[in-house]
Amino acid sequence: MGLAIAYEDGQTPLDEEEKEGLLIDAISTRGELDELEQRNIEEAVRWSIERRKKFTAKEVLSEAFVCKLHQRMLYAVWKWAGTFRNSNKNIGVDKYQVATELRMLIDDCKFWVENSTFSPDEIAIRFKHRIVSIHCFSNGNGRHSRLMADIIVEKIFGADVFTWGGNNQLSTGEYRAKYLTALREADNGNYALLMEFARS
Repeated sequence: MGLAIAYEDGQTPLDEEEKEGLLIDAISTRGELDELEQRNIEEAVRWSIERRKKFTAKEVLSEAFVCKLHQRMLYAVWKWAGTFRNSNKNIGVDKYQVATELRMLIDDCKFWVENSTFSPDEIAIRFKHRIVSIHCFSNGNGRHSRLMADIIVEKIFGADVFTWGGNNQLSTGEYRAKYLTALREADNGNYALLMEFARS
């Protein structure tokens, strides 16, 4: 397969076996891949909006839901959509620790919700940040984590979904730089910038 992918700062490269999981052979560039993935993700967002009112907190905070949402996001693009990665990456826990770390995150998030440990926005953002740090899947982790945060904040807390910088007049480069800066601050335990970015 001749898939040529140029990675930007903060993106996780796919290994050759993962590239073999591409369902459409005609895709040969990063731009074509991004366009195909975006169409699939928009379908998943519509599905989550239509179904969101029917979701329970118990359903959302489960391994099955996490995987189902990823599968919904990329099922038309990758054979391995919704399946935990089987290779190690430049980010994330060891591939053998993905399921364990995700279960711990889900349990922690249930505790935060039940005990109002943080504000609703901070609970959703902490979940988003930590699931990216685990890096459950071979691709789409950032987009998946943002949609998970939207579902958590709306379904569990009844708040508006995040805008993720959509209200700012930023170029793509400025947007990405601001987002990555906020993520790096969260890596150091400071979630304020990421929460601010999510609501901007």
